[in-house]
Amino acid sequence: MNDAEPLLRLRGIGKSFGPVRALTDINLDIPAGQVTALVGDNGAGKSTMIKTISGIWEPSHGDMVWQGKPVRFHSPKEATDAGIATVYQDLALCDNLDIVQNMLLGHELRRHGLLDEITMEQTAKKTLADLRVTTVRNIRQPVGSLSGGQRQAIAVAKAVMLEAKLVIMDEPTAALGVSQTALVLDTIKQLSSRGIAVLVISHNLTDVFAVADRIAVLYLGRLVSVGPASDYTTNSAVHWMTTGTAPGARAGEPQSTEG
Repeated sequence: MNDAEPLLRLRGIGKSFGPVRALTDINLDIPAGQVTALVGDNGAGKSTMIKTISGIWEPSHGDMVWQGKPVRFHSPKEATDAGIATVYQDLALCDNLDIVQNMLLGHELRRHGLLDEITMEQTAKKTLADLRVTTVRNIRQPVGSLSGGQRQAIAVAKAVMLEAKLVIMDEPTAALGVSQTALVLDTIKQLSSRGIAVLVISHNLTDVFAVADRIAVLYLGRLVSVGPASDYTTNSAVHWMTTGTAPGARAGEPQSTEG
């Protein structure tokens, strides 16, 4: 994969459920080391799109090119094994297990047939330190005792530990307070600074503009606008999200802000 090649390229992706078309002809590039924000109103197709990328659903038509090669994921495990990690709102963490156990769940390290607890702790600590997650005092505390922002950080750290190249985050700051939101946004920035691509789905445009390098707008299952975040304002993004057209433009005019 050369430097100019996007990490993930979607070409003509569509998804139908019987007669209902949830996605229509999606063309989107996800570059490495950048944060792409996927925004849209309720019912725009955001969840369908991330579930299609992450292997939960196969596209009805179109092509996905991952690291320069065509791919077709038949399950979430295939996507994860390829390097695409998805952090959903429910986080899929086990509240009764501690941080180390959660981060290495299913990938435990063993030595002489026994769990290598020391190496597992060191690995978990280093990953959290690399992501500058400093609010966790004891990595042996149960995940159920953590705040929402800390839980998001642990879920992201788990993806990093599994060497994900693309991390998809579904509404990562939903229902979080100010300080916890700041923790999550900083974690997202740390991911991109490490060369990892991030695809963030969010309703919160303040958070989007705080971290996004690029913005992609879905409207009724179509990608109606995509470009650098600097090309948008909150008002213009809302206009795209609610009308599917550019502010002051007629329907059918060019949909990309990229030259």
